[in-house]
Amino acid sequence: MADEQQDSDRYLVVLNDELQYSIWRSDTDVPEGWRAEGTAGSREECLAHIDRVWTDMRPLSLRRHMEQQAGRA
Repeated sequence: MADEQQDSDRYLVVLNDELQYSIWRSDTDVPEGWRAEGTAGSREECLAHIDRVWTDMRPLSLRRHMEQQAGRA
């Protein structure tokens, strides 16, 4: 029975200000500091989407810092 419930759960892909991705159940409020990215579906669909689009897992602040350092070199 639990597997049947999990199969019907819907999720949202959420994103924070550091451009880090996660999933969140669609029947609950998105946590503070996160926003819906626009993709919704099953857990597997949402995770597959994240796998396709999140190609650089470094936080945005780290990427910016590294770009600044590279510009100074």
